[in-house]
Amino acid sequence: MQQHWYHNLWLWSILYFSLGFVNILFALLGLISFCLPLLFAIFGGNKLFCNRYCDRGQFLRFFGSKLGLSRRHDIPDWMHSNIFRYGFMIFFFAMFGGILYTTWLVYMEINSLSEVVTLFWCLEFPWSWAGTTAVSPAVAQFAFGLYSLMLTSELIALAAMLYYRPRAWCTFCPMGTLTQMICKRKIATKG
Repeated sequence: MQQHWYHNLWLWSILYFSLGFVNILFALLGLISFCLPLLFAIFGGNKLFCNRYCDRGQFLRFFGSKLGLSRRHDIPDWMHSNIFRYGFMIFFFAMFGGILYTTWLVYMEINSLSEVVTLFWCLEFPWSWAGTTAVSPAVAQFAFGLYSLMLTSELIALAAMLYYRPRAWCTFCPMGTLTQMICKRKIATKG
């Protein structure tokens, strides 16, 4: 397989999560992973970002295929099902809505900044070294929430990669499901 520059985008995933350990404000760079696939789908009408430029997809490809860490079990049918994919997408975006709501509460000074990273939506880890004094508490709260969501989904993706095929996560990725909906809608409106 020919090596292209975008095959090295897996390094961005490692850099992103590493920088979040140094300063939580780097978590805001995660918005790139939210915006780029949508822009490709809306303006390009395709899933080129998901198929080629997604740093998580390249991370899973590198560690699962190139380094051989995937056990390569077949992905079960229920993971491909629309019920699971759309359900997971709704759940994922509900969690993102919760982040926005918590950020709003901090912005309105109803709640104070909670300097924790939450894994799997229930396990809280104090993150007091994260350097939040340079920005408003609301921005810092959003960064903590976004980093929590990104780290949780990365761990789910890794677990799926280790047991199933390297890019098993891509079958139910919330952004992939959303961009697929956008692309299908664009095709339907053209025809």
